[in-house]
Amino acid sequence: MIGVVRAAWLIARKDLRVEMRSRELAYTTLSFAVTCLLVFAFAFVRGDTGVVMDGATPGILWVAIAFSGTLALGRTFERERQSETLRALLLAPVERGAVYLGKLTALLALLFLIELLLVPFVGLLFQAPIWRAPWLLSALVTSGTLGFAAVGTLFSAMLVRAQSRDVLLPVVLYPITIPVLIAGMQGTAAIFAAEPDFGHARAWLSMLIFFDAVFVTLALWTFSPVMTD
Repeated sequence: MIGVVRAAWLIARKDLRVEMRSRELAYTTLSFAVTCLLVFAFAFVRGDTGVVMDGATPGILWVAIAFSGTLALGRTFERERQSETLRALLLAPVERGAVYLGKLTALLALLFLIELLLVPFVGLLFQAPIWRAPWLLSALVTSGTLGFAAVGTLFSAMLVRAQSRDVLLPVVLYPITIPVLIAGMQGTAAIFAAEPDFGHARAWLSMLIFFDAVFVTLALWTFSPVMTD
């Protein structure tokens, strides 16, 4: 177990180091997420009063997370594919589950960094009460992102050799992650409501944690068989 964790950390550190040097994916994902929010701001904020349409903000936040996460997922194994080092990575003397965990860890680090800027931007543009229950909101976003990324990392690996992988990834990803997105949106809506229901939000958080456990377990179980040479 210690060897798996160490190998996963080495893979994640490698990806993060490459990203810190190029910052290509971070800038692209952040700019895409901000563009989504700006489009939604013009669509759902009434120009004459500056009031956001009722119930729109939680959906806007989670759609932006899903879209930007999909963009990042499409590049999870792209560097290995372009440099033709994917086979070498899979032949490394470590369990393939460590490769999955390393890729997932690096992706989560990137998405969490994006969300640190994205959530306050949602609060600014849509007058969302993000400081009403910051720890509960952070737990919802973190759990939802983990579930979304856990499934997405697996599908990104499965489609790495596909010709139409950029088209196929959202097609196969969104139907599976709909429960995660709905749970995150409903929990966020319970916090943002005029009369917040924190018990309802915690119930959705519990459901998200259950989804995370199921998705990560299934992904670890299936990663090695699907990544055949």
